[in-house]
Amino acid sequence: MTTERPPTIDPLAAARWQRLPLPTSPWLHEEVVRRMEERLAWIMRQPQTWVHWEPLRGGLQAQALLQRRYPGSECFLALSHKDIAQDAIKKIAKPWWHPARWRGGLRYGAVPPRGAAQMLWANMALHMAADPQALLARWHEALAVDGFLMFSCLGPDTLRELRTLYQALGWPAPSHEFTDMHDWGDMLVQAGFAEPVMDMERIELTFETPQRLLQELRELGRNLHPQRFAGLRGRGWRERLEAALMQLADPAQDGRLKLTFEIIYGHAFKPQPRIPVAAETALSLEEMRQTLRQRKPKEPSL
Repeated sequence: MTTERPPTIDPLAAARWQRLPLPTSPWLHEEVVRRMEERLAWIMRQPQTWVHWEPLRGGLQAQALLQRRYPGSECFLALSHKDIAQDAIKKIAKPWWHPARWRGGLRYGAVPPRGAAQMLWANMALHMAADPQALLARWHEALAVDGFLMFSCLGPDTLRELRTLYQALGWPAPSHEFTDMHDWGDMLVQAGFAEPVMDMERIELTFETPQRLLQELRELGRNLHPQRFAGLRGRGWRERLEAALMQLADPAQDGRLKLTFEIIYGHAFKPQPRIPVAAETALSLEEMRQTLRQRKPKEPSL
């Protein structure tokens, strides 16, 4: 597997984003949760143990939906940072008297048990990873043989209106670049997954004001591009940005500001490990003679 990392993601900026606490899950992530959960109807396997990867960032509503789909199953919450973990546990865990506490187990930590899960659910995480191939390897390691990965992420058409606007103004890119779904499929195979299935859709969001648009973007993530604006920008720049965002007004949407988001969905299975085949076979002289004697045709009988 290649170890090349995405050239437009600053690893330090990505690490800061992962440590940043969130008051709640972004609206778009919750909407993608609903659509991705519907895709589980295509998969007949019923996991008894599954991993919920970064539930607060990915969408808290997924927890209830998945517990309803897989009643009595055990869930492991994969939470990378302590402060975020405590916040997520408070929002997810039911009180001791709640019936849901009796129907299935709930564990949490930074590292899922190796090879223990029949499903790993990761919503809207992969496009913010500075080393996505390492992340795929961690997901592969957490799954049991015949377990499956279910994930979503942003695709390259995301924020195309904003990219065009920034380019016209001569500004650096408003975000890092997002990977195409076919490349994700190739990386899944390189990571050891089998039968990857990828599809995508575009979701258009509209906003009444530039301020509301910028608020939504800040909830979704940060610009991780190494050539992003350096340092802080003042009030005058923000006012100029808000004025420029009015160019995104769509007459077909009553003048509301429109942004496109490409959502990529994927799932893949962890197959049985391949048995290595020796490149060559060594036989002794006696073994070769025995093999030849066995292959020698018998004399026809009269």
